[in-house]
Amino acid sequence: MEKITSVRGFKDVLPGETEKWSFVEKKARNIFKDFGYCEIKIPILEKTELFVRGIGETTDIVEKEMYTFCDRGDEYLTLRPEATASIIRAYLEHNMHEADPVSKLFTIGPMFRRERPQKGRFRQFYQIDVEIIGLNDPRVDAELMLMLVHFLSSVGLSDLKLEINSLGCPQCRPLFRETVITFLRDKEDVLCPDCRRRLETNPLRIFDCKVDTCQETIASAPVILDYICDECRQHFANVKEYLTMFDVAFYINERMVRGLDYYTQTAFEVITESLGAQNAVAGGGRYDGLAQELGGEDIPGVGFAIGFERLISMIPMENEYFENRPHLFIAALGEEAQKFAYTIMNKLRLEGIRTEIDFFDKSLKSQMRRSNKLKSYYTLIVGQTEIEHKVATLRNMETGEQSTIVLTDINAVVDELKNIEFENVKI
Repeated sequence: MEKITSVRGFKDVLPGETEKWSFVEKKARNIFKDFGYCEIKIPILEKTELFVRGIGETTDIVEKEMYTFCDRGDEYLTLRPEATASIIRAYLEHNMHEADPVSKLFTIGPMFRRERPQKGRFRQFYQIDVEIIGLNDPRVDAELMLMLVHFLSSVGLSDLKLEINSLGCPQCRPLFRETVITFLRDKEDVLCPDCRRRLETNPLRIFDCKVDTCQETIASAPVILDYICDECRQHFANVKEYLTMFDVAFYINERMVRGLDYYTQTAFEVITESLGAQNAVAGGGRYDGLAQELGGEDIPGVGFAIGFERLISMIPMENEYFENRPHLFIAALGEEAQKFAYTIMNKLRLEGIRTEIDFFDKSLKSQMRRSNKLKSYYTLIVGQTEIEHKVATLRNMETGEQSTIVLTDINAVVDELKNIEFENVKI
C-alpha cells in the first residue's frame, strides 16, 4: 500500500524544531504583554466576503491565492490568508470598543495561501500578528515599531533595519495613483503580465513587484511622499520624531507599498541581514478605513505581522540551545529496580524534573548509551544490589563525577534529587 505523504506546501514541524518555535512564542507573549497587549484567538475559517471587502477584490491574495469553497449551506468560506481582517471582524462583532475605546491585541497561528511553494514559503504558514485598534496617534505607530524591533532583537536577530514610508490617505492618494498610471502608460510593454493587469486595477501594487524589468521601470517613477496631504505629512513627521525619541534607527523607503488595500499613512518593514542577504522578516502599517469597510464605525487601527517560518530560519542560536534535555535518566537493572525507577520517575515529573527511564530491560551499557543520546544532565544507576543496600550511584554526565544517593523511602529520594543543581539549573 502506498505511503500517504503531506499535502504540497504544508509542513510538519518536528521535535527539535518545535522547541525553537515555543521559545519564540514565549518571548512574543511576554514582551507583548509587557506593552499591554492581550491575546485573541480567531477562527481559521471565515466568510469569503470578509477578505474580499477587507483585503481588496483586486489584490493577488483574493484573485489568485485564497483557499475558498462553497459549503453545504451554499455559503462561500475561506481559510484565512491573513489575520488583521479577522481581528477587526471579531472586534466589531463583539462590540469590544464598548468595554474600552482602545484594544491592543495579538494572535499567533496558521494562515493559508495557495501560492506556488518556494524555498522558505508554504501554503500553510504561521504568523505573529499584532494590532492596536482605536487610536490614530503617531505615538502609537512609533510605540508599535519600538516593540517590534525590541522583540526581534530579543530572539537573537541582529543587523535590523527599520524602513518606513507614508502611503497617504483616501484624500491624497487618488492624485498619486493617476500620476503613476500616466507615468507607466507608455512603458506598459516592458511590464510583466501581472503588472499590466495591475495598471488597470491596482497600480500602486506595481511598486511591490519583484520582476527585474518592473523594478527598473519604477525606479524613476513618482514617489508618494511628494503627493501626500498636509495632515498625512504631519503625521509622518511626528512618527519620525517619536522614533528618534526612542533612539530607534529608521530609513525612509519612499517606494515601499503594502500588498493589501486597507493600508493608509504609516507603512513599515523590518529587514535583517542575518543570513547574509536582506530579508524582510516583518511588515505592517496603519489601516484607518478597514473597520468602516467591514461594516463598523470609522475606527482607526495599526499593526504588523511577522512571518514565523522566516523568523525561525533567521534565529542564529543552534537547535541544541532549545533541546528539551532530561534532567535525570534512571538506569535500572532488574524487576524491583525498574519498578522503583518507574515510581521515582513519575514523582519527579510531577515536581517539574524531566526524568526518563528505559522500558526495554536492556543492559547497563545500553542504558548509559541511551542516557548519553538523550543528553541527560545526570544518570541514577539502580540495580538489585543497590536496592538491597539502599544506596544508588548518581553520575554527572558532563563531568563524570559520581556521588551516592541513599535510598530510604521514595519521598526522601525525591526530595534529595530535587535539590541537585547543574550549571546553576536546579533539577
